[in-house]
Amino acid sequence: MVAATTTVLSRRQAANQNHREIQNGQSAALNHAVRLIHAVCGLAGSANLIDKIRADLRADKVTAAIRNRDTGPVFDWLMAAVSYQGISDQIAYSYMKKHGRATWRQIKEGLDRASCPKLKSYWHFHDCRYDKVSRTCAKPEHIHRCPLPKHNLRNGRLNQTAHSLFLFIRDVTDGDLVGWIDGQLQGSDSLPGSDRLARLRASLIEPLREVYGVSDKVLTMALSSILLGAPKSMSLWIEVGASTIAIDTLVHNFLYRTGILHWFDATHVYGLACYRPGGCAEIIQIVAEHIDARQFNPTFPRTFARFVQHAIWRYCSQNGLDICNGNRIDDNRRCENKDCRARLMCDRVVLRQRKQ
Repeated sequence: MVAATTTVLSRRQAANQNHREIQNGQSAALNHAVRLIHAVCGLAGSANLIDKIRADLRADKVTAAIRNRDTGPVFDWLMAAVSYQGISDQIAYSYMKKHGRATWRQIKEGLDRASCPKLKSYWHFHDCRYDKVSRTCAKPEHIHRCPLPKHNLRNGRLNQTAHSLFLFIRDVTDGDLVGWIDGQLQGSDSLPGSDRLARLRASLIEPLREVYGVSDKVLTMALSSILLGAPKSMSLWIEVGASTIAIDTLVHNFLYRTGILHWFDATHVYGLACYRPGGCAEIIQIVAEHIDARQFNPTFPRTFARFVQHAIWRYCSQNGLDICNGNRIDDNRRCENKDCRARLMCDRVVLRQRKQ
């Protein structure tokens, strides 16, 4: 226990040191990043970001569920969000509209009739190995009574994710996901320090990261929306939601192409390194601390990392401004996109160089 605590403290100390170095020792890098990203926020920032999130959650009855500590609608919304990973939004949406989703009520009823020992608890469910195409699993003698195949989800991985998340909520949070989130945040908010928000985010993300088939990107995006969409009285939820950043390839590649990663001496390939100290997420967090989001909407929090990250994504995405992406830029040469209004501030780094 002492060794584990020491390791955690060492990681926090290293993260704090890295944060101080970026803030104080690399002002040229910070100035370059703030100037460029501030321009992108002005061009692509969504001034109604929080309103839109809240409207979407209200439509799915999630806001009321948070207020009433009703787990079912929150689970149903989370599973819909998870279903978008690994495929285009339109394909995922069309499939769910045609075939339906796995809901809290359906899974609960299915588990009540299940005989498989893998479905006994969240911890027993490890290594289920259900495959939709071959209709095989780790316990084939029980598959005739297994509830997983009853849900016509896009692939067997999502069937496993739905049951893993259900069992996590049932067994780890005692069926009260809203109460668990509130308890995790309150319990991690007792110690001061520059890593406070990182500690609060980790109190949610690290346990949920163990749910089968949930990627960091989708998990952070979903949690950010739930936290930002909470009733306004739940100020701690909203504060943490505003600081929660999801890094996808568009955001990572933007930071690479613009030279921001190079300026911070933080060049890395897309993946887990984006969330490590000094990676994409921390760079965006620090830049966000130097951009007053209230200039874009007076009701926004002053520091709004989620807004900054979303503005970068929207600047790049085909569904947004469609400026900085692989469709517009030949990744084997410097960007020649004359439509980019941030062009004069951008280093136009060749993306493919990182793969040599």
